[in-house]
Amino acid sequence: MLRSQPHLRRRLVSRAVLVSLGLAVPGRELAGQEPGLPPDPAPTPTAGAAVHRTAFLMGTRLDVRIGGLDDRERLLAASQTVLEEMRRIEELLSTWEATTPLSRANRAPVGEVFPLPAELHRLLESALHWSHRTGGAFEPRVGALVRAWDLRGTGRVPEGATLAHALAVSGDRGMTLTSEGTVRRDARAWIDAGGFGKGAALDAARRLLADHGVNQASLNLGGQLLLVGAPADQPRGWSVSVAHPRRRGATVAALRVRDASVATSSASERTVEVDGRAFGHILDPRTGQPVPAWGSVTVVAENPLAADILSTAFFVLGPDDGMALARSFPEVGALFLEVTATGDVSARWTDPMNQWLVDPAPQATTYSPGRPMRPRP
Repeated sequence: MLRSQPHLRRRLVSRAVLVSLGLAVPGRELAGQEPGLPPDPAPTPTAGAAVHRTAFLMGTRLDVRIGGLDDRERLLAASQTVLEEMRRIEELLSTWEATTPLSRANRAPVGEVFPLPAELHRLLESALHWSHRTGGAFEPRVGALVRAWDLRGTGRVPEGATLAHALAVSGDRGMTLTSEGTVRRDARAWIDAGGFGKGAALDAARRLLADHGVNQASLNLGGQLLLVGAPADQPRGWSVSVAHPRRRGATVAALRVRDASVATSSASERTVEVDGRAFGHILDPRTGQPVPAWGSVTVVAENPLAADILSTAFFVLGPDDGMALARSFPEVGALFLEVTATGDVSARWTDPMNQWLVDPAPQATTYSPGRPMRPRP
C-alpha cells in the first residue's frame, strides 16, 4: 500500500467519515479539504466537564474532544499530554524533515546498518508484519514509487522503464529491517510513513487517554477517528456517518462506535491530473499502478494502527479480494462500498461490522441516491 503525503506537516487528506458528538453533523468531506467537523461551539460529550482542542498535525487537522470527568483541569492535562505525544510521533516518523530518525534512515549509505530508536524499530516491525499479513497490499518501503509518480509534487505518469526500476527496489528488495536497524539495498529506496503514521499517532493517544483515566473521547485526525467510550445519552457509541464514495454529501451508512478506531480509504480522497488523465493517490505496491476508483472501504478496529493499514490494504485488493482477506480478521469490521455502472452503491460487509452498523440491512444491499441503508437516529 501507498498513500502519498504532500507533507506530514502540511498534508491535506479528506476521508469519507464524519463524526458527531451525539448529533447529526451537517457537512461534507471534499477532496483536498479538511473533513467535516461540528461547528464551534460544539455540543459537549457529557454533562460534566469537557475539553475541545484543535491542532495542525501530520499535515492535517486534529480535533480532540474529551469528557466523562468532573475535573476540567485533569481533562486539560490529559489533552495537553495527548497533543504532545502525537506531535512526538510525528517527529519520529516524518520524512519531510531531514533531521527525524526515519529521514536519516532513508538517507543512510547503501549496505550499511542504520541503528534505529527502539520505538521506531517497533513501529517498523509492526508495519512490516502487516505487509506480510496483507500479502504486500500494504507496504511502507515504496519511496521509489512515490518519486516515480511524483506524488509529492504535481504528479506524472512514469515511463515503463522508470516504473519497472522503481518497483524493483520497493519492498525488501530495496530496504530491509534487521534486529540492529535498517539496511538500504539501493540508493532509490526509502520508507514512506504515510500509510501508517496517523494510525500510530492515534494508537499512542489511545494509550495515554487510558493512563489518564479518560473514558469518553473523540479524536479526528484528518478523517481517521479514535472513539473512546460513548456520549452520556448514547451508550451504544458515537454517531459516525459513512459517505458515498463519490458524493461526499450523501450518507450511505450510519454507525455507532465505541472503544475503536474508524478509517476509510477511497481513490477519490485525492487525485492528480496529468495530460488529462486523473489518477488517485493510492498505489498498489505490488504493481506500482494507481488503484482504480472502484469505491471505498471503511474499517472499524480496536487498534488505530490496524484500522489505518487495513482500510487501505483492503482497498488496494479491491472489493472481492479485499472482502476475502477482511473475513480472515474476526476482530475487524469492514464495509465495502462499490460504485456500480449506474452510479448506485453496492454495499457488503463482514460479520464483525454488524455490531457497529445502525439497523443493518442484509449483508449485500444497494444504495441509490436519496435511499440510504436504513439509518436511524
